[in-house]
Amino acid sequence: MTTVNALSMILLISGSLFFLAGTLGLLRFPDVYTRLHALTKADNLGLGLIVAGLALEAQGWLTAIKLLLIWGLVILASASIAHLIARGALLRGIKIWKE
Repeated sequence: MTTVNALSMILLISGSLFFLAGTLGLLRFPDVYTRLHALTKADNLGLGLIVAGLALEAQGWLTAIKLLLIWGLVILASASIAHLIARGALLRGIKIWKE
């Protein structure tokens, strides 16, 4: 196993763990706002790590640039959708959870 393969594997596993953490946050957190926070932060970082791992294994620079472009578009989309969901929840009167 080469160093690039080992680094790629570490990045892919780390990204998967961040996806798992985001999923656990979705299931465990008490309100819509904290769930959105867990999903957008953990999933965006997890996807970034997975894209980095895949970019290391890509056949050429063009493929790596396409992967990074996809990651950037997903970040923009997830931020926009999270904002719309939070605003919809706020307009419906869903309160922020306080212990």
